[in-house]
Amino acid sequence: MSWKQLSQFCGAVLIGLTLSGCGSSVITGADEEKEPQFLIGRSRVNAMDYQGAIEAFEQALEANPRSGAAHFELGWLYAEKEFDQATAIYHYERFLKLRPGADNAETIRQHIFRAKQELAKGVLPIPPSTEIQRQMEQLAEENRQLRDQLARLQLAASQVSSNYRAAAPSIIGSSDSRSGSMRPLPGTTAAPRVDRAAVSARTHKVQAGETPLAIARRYHLKVDVLLTANPGLNPKRMRVGQSLVIPIR
Repeated sequence: MSWKQLSQFCGAVLIGLTLSGCGSSVITGADEEKEPQFLIGRSRVNAMDYQGAIEAFEQALEANPRSGAAHFELGWLYAEKEFDQATAIYHYERFLKLRPGADNAETIRQHIFRAKQELAKGVLPIPPSTEIQRQMEQLAEENRQLRDQLARLQLAASQVSSNYRAAAPSIIGSSDSRSGSMRPLPGTTAAPRVDRAAVSARTHKVQAGETPLAIARRYHLKVDVLLTANPGLNPKRMRVGQSLVIPIR
């Protein structure tokens, strides 16, 4: 073989090695699944130690940030076991970016779509059923009645205040000389005594299936009164065993 032929042969071998990836650090999908932390993650999944599996797969990503296999495992773990749909979407999308031609790419897109639907449920209003719609209408009517009642009370308070200011000069010397008590002004009534029992309260432990409306009816209260006594209460997220303040009127 001549020197020219030998040179051409060596060049061809070098090109072949370069194209085949020999001598490079390319990691295939099979190699990703042989990574020690990835194998530990798989074993923990089999043992139903899902939190431990998540930690192992995340360590596998630290060793190889381009591990599509680790992103896939984390995606379904966060979606199905941790119910963290936002994190699940992130890992699923990273998997598709790393392996756009994967055989299960369409299935992963469906998982992402369902995860986004779950997220949307917490933001967008759910179409009300007939019973929920009826309860909403009842709450709206009770709210309107309370607003009307508040407006009447505010008007009455304003009138009492005006009468008091007008009669203020005559208050001096208006007390009863024998008892030392103040006589009510003309056109007004004595202030009612505060009934301490009216402002006391008790608690109620939420039972399975109970709603604010059902609890309010049980204690002969309006829903708005119950919600006012429990600021910060989310009617859609009541927990079994949660303590609610029940005002006693």
